[in-house]
Amino acid sequence: MFSNLLIALGLRARSPLRLLCLYAVTCCVLGGSGNVWAQDQARTAHPIFVLNSLDASISVIDPVTWTTIKRVPTGKEPHHLYLTPDEKSLIVANALGTSLTFLDPRSGNVQRVIEGISDPYHLRFSPDMNWLVIAANRLNHVDIYRWEPQNSIRPMNLVARVPAPPRTPSHLSIDSRSSVVYASLQDSDELIAIDLLTQKPRWQISVGKLPADLYLTADDRLLLVGLTGDKFVEVYDVTQNPAKLVKRIETGNGAHAFRALGDKKTVFVSNRVANTISKIDLQTLTVIEHYPAPGGPDCMEVLRDGKTLLVTSRWASKLTVIDTQQKQVIRQVPVGRSPHGVWTLDHAPRL
Repeated sequence: MFSNLLIALGLRARSPLRLLCLYAVTCCVLGGSGNVWAQDQARTAHPIFVLNSLDASISVIDPVTWTTIKRVPTGKEPHHLYLTPDEKSLIVANALGTSLTFLDPRSGNVQRVIEGISDPYHLRFSPDMNWLVIAANRLNHVDIYRWEPQNSIRPMNLVARVPAPPRTPSHLSIDSRSSVVYASLQDSDELIAIDLLTQKPRWQISVGKLPADLYLTADDRLLLVGLTGDKFVEVYDVTQNPAKLVKRIETGNGAHAFRALGDKKTVFVSNRVANTISKIDLQTLTVIEHYPAPGGPDCMEVLRDGKTLLVTSRWASKLTVIDTQQKQVIRQVPVGRSPHGVWTLDHAPRL
């Protein structure tokens, strides 16, 4: 077999010593069980994190073998997660645990836990990395923290608690100028805009049923709202005051969470009830593709290759992996109960 390989490579061995040298070179090139590219990929690939909301834990998954490396305990009901400005910590929001868990995004090790955070459900950093905003889902307010990385013990200082009436601030989005944060009010079917400089509401409008995740286009002009209580994504022009409805895009029952492909032209939305994922063209504001996503698809992540889509299957306790070119599920990885957020350093661009 080795001789045939040498012939295929155009090599000849005229002595035992030359044969041994060629064998060593070939092993270096092929890496024994695989090629150098595969081994480099294995060495540089970062873990995938899945939040298990009902198990108060995080599944840390190896993206090469697609197996769980370990389970990391968190506070009660972890729901969403976000990266710190210096990319050194992944923050997990433990809603009923009233705490934030800081993880090393490369190893999955717990770095620290900050207690006394009011019902942290969803969180976002402003692009200028001066503000950390947290939605207190059950307590009907939005907390605005000044991010102070020089404080190694508690790098966040609460500067404002903004009431979000009537109830249930759910998901957040912040514009590229770090000037305004948008929050969906899930149980009152509303959308609110809060000025980050003054920490005061700019406007509040009615939207469709059970608004959930938000996606703001790269030019800060259009805000997409997933309607979990319906089958539409609503699109608002947020350059208007108040925001103006532009279009309703039919995607599938339970339109919920967004994740950008990374080309500034398209975005995915998970349809939790329909068990599908829709791909939306941001120029035409139309659905251009659908993908199967069993088990109540929720939060998503797009890998750096631009074709591998990860989605947490909320009701099936699995991480589902979809090849968007083949338009099919290629594997499912068992995780904990009610998996919600999913994240990895090896992701496609966020817009």
